[in-house]
Formats: sequence, C-alpha cells, structure tokens
Amino acid sequence: LDLSHNNLKGSINLILANNTNLEFLSLRNNSLVGQFHLPPIRSMKSQWIDVSDNKLNGQIQANIGQMLPYAICLNLSKNSFDDSIPSSIGDMLNLQQLDLSFNKFTGELPMEMVANLVNLLTLKLSGNRFHGQIFTEHYNLTWLEYLHLENNQFTGFLSNVILRSAQLVELDVSNNKISGKIPRWIGNMKFLGTVAMRNNQLEGPLPCNFQFNFVDLSFNLLTGSIPSCLELQNTWGLYLQGNKFTGSIPKSILNSSTLLILDISYNSLSGKIPDSISGLPNLEFLLLKGNYLSGEIPNQLCQLNNIGLMDLSNNIFSGSIPQCFFNISFKEPLNFYAFSPSYFRHTIYTYGSILLGQYTVYDPNDGYAHEDGAIDVLSKSRSHSSKGDILDFKSGLDLSSNNLSGEIPNELGKLSQIQALNLSSNQLTGYIPRTLSNLSQIQSLDLSYNRLSGEIPPKLTDLHLLKFFSVAHNNLSGNVPDIKPRFGVFDNSSYGGNPLLCGLPLVKSC
Repeated sequence: LDLSHNNLKGSINLILANNTNLEFLSLRNNSLVGQFHLPPIRSMKSQWIDVSDNKLNGQIQANIGQMLPYAICLNLSKNSFDDSIPSSIGDMLNLQQLDLSFNKFTGELPMEMVANLVNLLTLKLSGNRFHGQIFTEHYNLTWLEYLHLENNQFTGFLSNVILRSAQLVELDVSNNKISGKIPRWIGNMKFLGTVAMRNNQLEGPLPCNFQFNFVDLSFNLLTGSIPSCLELQNTWGLYLQGNKFTGSIPKSILNSSTLLILDISYNSLSGKIPDSISGLPNLEFLLLKGNYLSGEIPNQLCQLNNIGLMDLSNNIFSGSIPQCFFNISFKEPLNFYAFSPSYFRHTIYTYGSILLGQYTVYDPNDGYAHEDGAIDVLSKSRSHSSKGDILDFKSGLDLSSNNLSGEIPNELGKLSQIQALNLSSNQLTGYIPRTLSNLSQIQSLDLSYNRLSGEIPPKLTDLHLLKFFSVAHNNLSGNVPDIKPRFGVFDNSSYGGNPLLCGLPLVKSC
C-alpha cells in the first residue's frame, strides 16, 4: 500500500491498525501526527515500512523489534521522534535499511543494534542528538555499505572495528566530536568512495593513501603539509578547508582530470600558486581563500575553462589582475543540482553524483535529506562589511583582500555569465571600466576599498539584476548615476568614502 505524497492528516495509528497484513506500507511525505504505536497484536507481517517526512513524535515503543520481526526496511526519518532507541531494535535481524535521520533522538545507541543487525546495508542516523561511542568492540555491521552519522554528538576515535564493514561505500561522521588521528588503514578499504569527516576534532597529518572519490575533512585540527604523495586520479571532490595545514600547495594534487572541486581555504598555506594548476582541466570550483598565498596570480588559471567559481580572497597576492580571465566562462556548472545560501555562505555537498545545497536539501532520487557542505565563498571581505543580504550566486570571482594593483582589465566585461565579482580591498587604480556594464548576469559587484578614480559609468545602471553594489572608499568623482528602478535600492553605504562624489543618495549635492 503506497499512500505517499497524499497530504494525509490525522493519527497514523488508525492506518496501522487496519493494515497489519501488508508487506509494503509507505506513508511518506504526508501530515500524519501522533505517536508511532503499532497495533497490539503479536507481530506484523510488514517487510517495508516508510513513515518518513510526517509530523510524528514521541518515543518509539519498547517492543518494536518483536512487533516487526520480518522488517527489511524501516524509515522513520524527518519526524520529531525523541528519547532513546529501544534495545529491541536489535531483534529485527532481517533489517537491511534503517533510517532514523532528522529526528530528536537522544542517548547512546543500544549495543544490540550495532552488534546484531549484521544484515544492514544502510544505516542513517543523521541529524539527531545521539552521543557516546559507536565504534566499540560490539560493532559488527559486517554487510554495511552506507553509514551516515553526521550531525550528532558522537565521541571517541576511528577504531579499526570499522574494518568489519568491509563492503563500506560511504562513511559520513561529519559534525560530531570524533577525535584522534586519521588512521592509515581507512585508505585500504577497497570499496570506500565517499569519506566525510567534516567538523570534528581530528588531528595530526593527512595520510598519503587517503584517496577516495570524495573527501571532506574540513574544519578539523589537521596539521603539517598537504602530503606531496597525495594523488587525486579518481577524486572529484577534495575539501580540506579550515584546518592548520602549512607549506605550499603540492603539485601532486594539481594533476587530475577528474577533480571538480578543490577547497583548501582557511589554512596557513604559503608560497605561489604552482603553474601546474593547469593540470586540472575539468575543475569547476577553486577555493583558496584565507591563506598566506603570495606572488602574482598565474595566467595558467585562465586555462581552467570550466571554472564556475574561483575564490582567491584574503591572501597576499600582488601584481595585476590577469587580462586572460575572460577565457573562463564563470557559468553555472551543468551538474549543479542545488545551491543554498546561509549568511553569504554557499555550500555544495554530494551523495552519489549529485551536488546538493546546504541545510536539508532533498535528493529526489533517494528521498533523503542531506546536510553539510564544503564550499564557502563570501561576497564581502574581512576588512569591511556590506549591508543587507547577498543573494545566492552560483558563479563568481572573488579576488578581494589582497595586494593587487594596476587597473581593472577591460576584458572582465566579457564575463557575460558571471553572477558575482568581488575586487574589493586591494590597491586597484584607474577608471571603472565601462565594459562592466556588459555583465548582464551580475548580481553582486563589489569594487570598494581601492584607489579607483573618475566617474561611475552611467551604463552600470542597466545591470538590472544587481542586488549588491559597492564602490565605497575610492577616489571617485562626479555625479552618482541617475536612479533607475534597480539602482534605487542602493543607499549611501554603496558610495560613501568618495569625497568628490555627489548626488543622491549621498548628502552632498552636485
């Protein structure tokens, strides 16, 4: 019986009481309320029960394991269940898929659950309040392929009992309190493709053999250099943001035809961007923000024709902006599925081959909600703040907060698909190029805190998609362009700090 997506309301227990003999029961994505209490019979014959994405609450009844002895799939995700998981769940020996994600469960996992459910293929506990250790001596999920523990309060370290799950394909322990070093033996798990350990307390170096299709180790305490022996021949996403890596960018990670996303922002990396950066022909996202990278921005970056988003901000790059940047499309990548903003933060994440936005984005292929992420791009710099919310942009170039000098290249006006351009907090001189009025898709343009002079090109007012605009704190002069429907939303903060500039919305009249 499939009653999914029907906007059913009322108590779920009446439906359960009248369908005790069904082998398949799906009530997913309705508005059912109340507690999930199975009818008072000896046991139900159901093998597949999905009551996800409703408004159910309360505790799971203590004898659920005895009530559902034949269950192969149990999906209680995206409700408001609370309290701890009853130990009887360990009696459901036929269970292959268990999804309790995005509820309010608390407590430690019952030992019977991780010891007895040896037939489990998928275990999803994401987005609850579980604590304690899971990788203990009792762990015996020998056939497990997908393990999602993200967004809880699990502690402990990565014990080698994980090796008992020899078939593991995806391991996600992000946003917990896992500590200790990353063990080398994880790199020997031959089926493992996705490893996400974001936002924990992992420390020490990154092992050389940590080579998977997708790696997210962001926001940990990892130290040392990014190993020069790390190769990314089959990797498409590498996230090392927010650690304590030092040294230069190793050339070994810049030779991959599969890599789409490279995020090594917010570390303490130094030196120049290697010329071998051109060895990433299919790269779509390059995030180097918040390091101590220096030297000139290499022209080799212009060979990365598929780049949709490049963030080199908050470094100490010098020299001029490469004129050849117009060779990069800066268009929204074709495989972009969703992209969600959260205070200037844009995060993409993946399960399988689909890129997903941050904060509970639902994958239509598997019906589950996925959170987390690893790309962070700001449309404002550390040295000044912008007023109001910035849109969620899906392509852009951020060179802010560096030591760049010279003029803004006219060629940047050829970036017809770019949505965000941030050149603020540099030492740029000369005029604002009139060609910037050709940026028909631009939604965020920040040229503030430079040494630009001359007038604001009147044609910029034709950029009708603009939601954020600032030329503040330069040496601009003349009239503020006549107010048009879009430019009318920008106040004094967009133009302030230019003593020779006049006209509304400034106080100074012309």
